[in-house]
Amino acid sequence: MKAAEVLYKVAQGLDPCAEKKAARATNTFGDVATRYLEEYAKVRNRSWRQADKLVRRHLLERWGQLQIDAITRQDVKAAFRSIAAPMVANQTMTAASAIFNWAIREELLQLNPCRAIDLHPRKSRERVLANGELPFAWRAFDEAGLYKSAVLKVILLTGQRPGEVRHMRREHIVDGWWQMPGTPNPKLEWPGTKNGKDHRVWLPAPVLDVLSELPDDEAQIFRGLSLDMAMQKVRKRFAEEAKEAGYLAPEKFTPHDLRRTHGTMITSLGFGRDAMNRIQNHVEGGIGEVYDRHAYSAENQKIMEAVAVELVRLAKFTKH
Repeated sequence: MKAAEVLYKVAQGLDPCAEKKAARATNTFGDVATRYLEEYAKVRNRSWRQADKLVRRHLLERWGQLQIDAITRQDVKAAFRSIAAPMVANQTMTAASAIFNWAIREELLQLNPCRAIDLHPRKSRERVLANGELPFAWRAFDEAGLYKSAVLKVILLTGQRPGEVRHMRREHIVDGWWQMPGTPNPKLEWPGTKNGKDHRVWLPAPVLDVLSELPDDEAQIFRGLSLDMAMQKVRKRFAEEAKEAGYLAPEKFTPHDLRRTHGTMITSLGFGRDAMNRIQNHVEGGIGEVYDRHAYSAENQKIMEAVAVELVRLAKFTKH
């Protein structure tokens, strides 16, 4: 506090030290985490729910009542080591570091105790469902329940990002095209696209068949269904199906692996990597950024139909 300000407050009969101490008393990690969430994360971070969930699950019980400037690197390391799953530990530390960095900007803290903490090595994800695994996955989807089955099938058959598919809305489907606004719309619980760019993807006949089985009385088609919840039963049934067919301990798969499987099918059918990037809304850069988004409509429609039909054919194929 500047000297002049201190003198002025003393002249007014105030106690600057007591005020400062009282202000610090509200700066617990729990209080600061809440302020960060409401004042910053919800406004700027589309994946704030995931980060908030990690903080609540792994950090609040440990640090919630601690003054944020009292949390040390040793505290961070202990919390990091307590989380068994390596990637979850990494994600939790990233979420914590974001809170500490915000606290520094708000002048509540001087140093980020997460700084220079060595995270677990990240493994490149390359999981793609083999053609022979598709029937196991499809049957597992069918036994997971109406909405869980539908959302996973749509991810596989469209190749779009799981977080965007689970927030699919009926008003965004126009003349057979799913038109995704790049900008988030909290009122509609629409997260926006990952790269912030508008995107449109053709919904092939197999996808429309899946959607036709769902009630049409809700704008948010999958009700924002948790994909973690959807995958719990699916993974178990998938493993059972694979074991019955003679597969030994098949590797687990994630919703994003379904998107990767779709992209691989695009290239395996000869449509090329550019088509895959265009359909899956990867950032291209350069001249591709200013291309007419409708220029490839007919080609994209053809690709989406061909890929979905082939995936369904493989998924329903049964050896005799």
